[in-house]
Amino acid sequence: MSHLLIVEDDELLRDGLCAQLMHAGHSVTSASDGAQAQALLEITRFDGVILDLGLPQVDGISVLRWIRLRLNALPVLILTARDDIDDRVQGLNAGADDYLTKPFVMAELLARLQAMLRRSRMPAFGGSMEVESAAEKRLRVDPTLPLAWLDDVPLELTQREWALLSLLVSNLGQVVGREDVLAVWQTQPADGSATASNALEVYVHRLRRKLQDSGLNIRNVRGLGYMLELESP
Repeated sequence: MSHLLIVEDDELLRDGLCAQLMHAGHSVTSASDGAQAQALLEITRFDGVILDLGLPQVDGISVLRWIRLRLNALPVLILTARDDIDDRVQGLNAGADDYLTKPFVMAELLARLQAMLRRSRMPAFGGSMEVESAAEKRLRVDPTLPLAWLDDVPLELTQREWALLSLLVSNLGQVVGREDVLAVWQTQPADGSATASNALEVYVHRLRRKLQDSGLNIRNVRGLGYMLELESP
C-alpha cells in the first residue's frame, strides 16, 4: 500500500479520486490548493503525488519545482485539463514523472500510477527511502545497498543497522515488531554480531546516537516493538 497525496481544487473530482484510490488499496491524503500541498509535504512522508496544474494559492508547476528542490525522488503524476503539447513539455521538463490529461479513464490512471511507483523504487531510477524532519533534516536510505545519508552526509552503518533503519523508515509512524526485525536480519549477510532478540536494543541505541539532532526519534513501544517518529519542532 502506498501513501498518496492528491492535489486537486475540484472538490467533486478530488473526492472521487480519493475514493477510487482507497478502493484500490492506497492510503490517501488530499489538498485543495498548492500552499496546502506544500504544508502537507513538509510534515508527512508520501510515496507519490497526483498533481493538478491549475491550482489556487500556488500553481501546480510551482509546487512541482518546489518538490524537486526538496524531495527530488518523490514521484509526481500531473493530472490536468491542459492538453497542449507545450504544457506537456513544460510539466515534464519541470520534473513530472508522468502526465495525464482530463477527461481520463480511471483504469489508465491506476496503471500509470502503479508503473510510476514501481519505477521509483528501482535503484536505476534513484530509488531510495526518504524522510524529512521538522528540523529540516533529510534522511535517505538506499533500498538495496547498505547506504544511508543524513543531509547528504553518509552514515556509517553495519549491515544490520541499515536493515533495521530501512524497516523503520519504510514504516514511518508505525510500530515495527521485534520479530519483524529479526526475520529481516536472517536474510542479511552476517556482520559478526548476535541476532538474538536481546541484541536488538543495542542496535536501536546505536541508531539513536547516529540520528541525534536529526529531528527523528526511535521510540520503544512497550510490548510491541519500535517506531520511527518525527520529533515536535
